[in-house]
Amino acid sequence: MIEAVQSIVVEAAILGGPVVMILMALSVMTLAVVLYKLWQFQASGVGRHKKLADAVQAWDNGETRAAHSALDASKSYLADVARLGMTTASNKDRLEAEAETRFAKLERGFRLLDIVAQLAPLLGLFGTVLGMIAAFQALQEAGDQVDPSILAGGIWVALLTTAAGLVVAMPTAAILSWLEARIDSERVLASKMITTILCPSGRGAPVQNSSREELPHAAPIPA
Repeated sequence: MIEAVQSIVVEAAILGGPVVMILMALSVMTLAVVLYKLWQFQASGVGRHKKLADAVQAWDNGETRAAHSALDASKSYLADVARLGMTTASNKDRLEAEAETRFAKLERGFRLLDIVAQLAPLLGLFGTVLGMIAAFQALQEAGDQVDPSILAGGIWVALLTTAAGLVVAMPTAAILSWLEARIDSERVLASKMITTILCPSGRGAPVQNSSREELPHAAPIPA
């Protein structure tokens, strides 16, 4: 099975030329970035905010001890942002900046995926144009001995690069859209969390002076 796949890949690279080889290299690089982002999202706790939500809800109800207890049990990368808001007199801009710092780390690599999604079809089209030029040159050199198979063979080989470009671009664009949607959801959650912490309904003031304490070092998000 593996040998058959390798044979197909080698044959496609030979037929498509340098353009297909470049697209193959881009596909390998894209796969590596996607796998890394999936691991990073998993390690950072993206989408897993149950304990964090419990902490924010307890804080909103005026239950300070329960809020800190739930926050200590949370593995969310936003837990330290919530702790900063609950233990210091931070304003909204400070908390949003802390959250954005974490989002920036999670979004690292998105630009590369976007470039691949846009560049791969153009590379495929470029390879097709080169292939068509070579096909018509072969047809011209044939002179009066025109064989339709020469042109047909050259065209399908030329179109191979366009197909390869689309194969790389379409899943890359789909995965990038999914990753961006996840981050957008995280931003909405962070905005709601910050607003609730600073303007809780169950207490008269956003932060009690007696509850201030030093913020522990934040756990780094995998870079």
